[in-house]
Amino acid sequence: MSEPETFTVRPVGVVRSVLTDLAEAPRQGREGAPDAWLEVDPAFSQALDGVTAGDDVLVLTWFHQADRETLRVHPRGETSNPLTGVFATRSPDRPNPIGLHRATVLEADPARGLRVHPLEAIDGTPVIDVKPVLDATER
Repeated sequence: MSEPETFTVRPVGVVRSVLTDLAEAPRQGREGAPDAWLEVDPAFSQALDGVTAGDDVLVLTWFHQADRETLRVHPRGETSNPLTGVFATRSPDRPNPIGLHRATVLEADPARGLRVHPLEAIDGTPVIDVKPVLDATER
């Protein structure tokens, strides 16, 4: 393999949530995660045009507290599960700690961003992108 390229990923916003501790955050949104705000940087506010309450979105985050050296984990942190490569898991610890979260927009506020539910990312997590969920006819 040739020399790896480097990429610059610029956050477009930040998660604002009541979740502040990784140990207390649910592993997946459907496991009791609360509402959260995606506070969008004013430089990107026009990117919210067309996003409305009720939309399902994919939120991409940067797990800023992740261990980027981890290549294998016990799924869900349970040592009774065999060690598994991180590419076969949803572990936040991975070479490029990109989080993928499906959520529903509860409120779109051009001055602040999006209030979504559910979101298991902790307060302060950088948001790197938001994409609409496409139905089968839009693929």
